[in-house]
Amino acid sequence: MSTENPVQETGNSSSDSEHFENEEEKKRHKYNLTPAEIQRQQLEKLLKRADKPVNIPEMVDKPKLKPPKDIVRNVQGSSAGAGSGEFHVYRAHRRREYTRLKVMEEETKKEEEKREFEAKMAAIKTQEEKKTAKKREKRQKKKQKKRQNTKRTKTEEINKDKQIDTNDNNKNIESKNESSDSDSEED
Repeated sequence: MSTENPVQETGNSSSDSEHFENEEEKKRHKYNLTPAEIQRQQLEKLLKRADKPVNIPEMVDKPKLKPPKDIVRNVQGSSAGAGSGEFHVYRAHRRREYTRLKVMEEETKKEEEKREFEAKMAAIKTQEEKKTAKKREKRQKKKQKKRQNTKRTKTEEINKDKQIDTNDNNKNIESKNESSDSDSEED
C-alpha cells in the first residue's frame, strides 16, 4: 500500500490492480479489510458524492407518546375467560401505560432536580454576595483610613513647615534685633 493520503487516491483503479494479482483475490479481499482500508473505502464513497448534502439527524430529547386511550374495550388481561388474542392487546396497553407513567415520573424528577439546583445556586450566590460585600466594606474602610492618614500627615507636615518657618522668622527677627541692639550700643 502506498503511504499517500487516501483522499488523493480516489479513482485510482490501477493502484488496486497492482496490489492484487487476479480478480479472485480482489473479490476475496473485499470482505476481509483492515480498519485503514475500511476507512479509505468510506472516504472514497463520501468523496464520490461530494455535492450531495449531508443529513445530520437531530437529537430526540424524549419519546413522543400518544395520549392514553379514553376507553379500552374488552380487555380482560390474563384473567380467566380471556381469549388468546386478548392477552396481547392487554399486554400492549399495559406496556404503553407503564411507558407513559415512566416518562411522567422522569419529567417530575428532572423538574425537582432543576428546582433543587436553582435553590442551591441561589443560596451559594447570596452567600458569595455577602462575602463580597463584607470584603468590599473592609477595603473601603482601609482606603478611608489611608486617606485620613495621608491628609493628617500632610496637614502635620504643613504645620511643621509653618512652625519651622515661623521659628526661622523669629530667629531672624531676634538676630536682627540683637544686631540692631549691638549696633545701637556701639553708637
